[in-house]
Amino acid sequence: MQTSASTSPEWWQRGPLEGILPVFQPAAHALLQARDELTSALNEYPDSLLWQPLYGMASVGFHLQHIAGVLDRLITYANGNVLSEEQMDYLKEEGKGEGKFTCSELLFRIKNQVDQTLNTLAKMQPDAPELIRTIGRKKIPTTQLGLVFHAAEHMMRHTGQVLVTSRVLIELNKQSS
Repeated sequence: MQTSASTSPEWWQRGPLEGILPVFQPAAHALLQARDELTSALNEYPDSLLWQPLYGMASVGFHLQHIAGVLDRLITYANGNVLSEEQMDYLKEEGKGEGKFTCSELLFRIKNQVDQTLNTLAKMQPDAPELIRTIGRKKIPTTQLGLVFHAAEHMMRHTGQVLVTSRVLIELNKQSS
């Protein structure tokens, strides 16, 4: 597991991303930063610890599954669509991936979902911040900008949990060996 900081500047320090409106730049930068931090931290993470909970909290595997799923769901809502049956099935299976997924497979899913999210952001129009969108069956009102912002901050929140949980599990595993 890599623990050293990257030598590249953080994404927000690299300038605007081509094709993405200025209002969405912070969210795009956060998504890319979280993706890179997860990839770096979990590069050599043992699959044997992937589904192990820590003190009753969610496993690293759950967080990785959830990040990919929540990005997909929030961007679906941002596009003005409802969730598909496949998306609902994925939601029900989050955290139940033991023996089904490796860490590298989950990181690959996240990379693909971040790429898809960025492609969606690149298609958003200047009126996007004001576009009203709804969430779920209850049709909770929000805006397209609110959904994009929440997708980025939600991914960062779970990334932080992954970084701490994975590191503690590695250290506890070393001590018990």
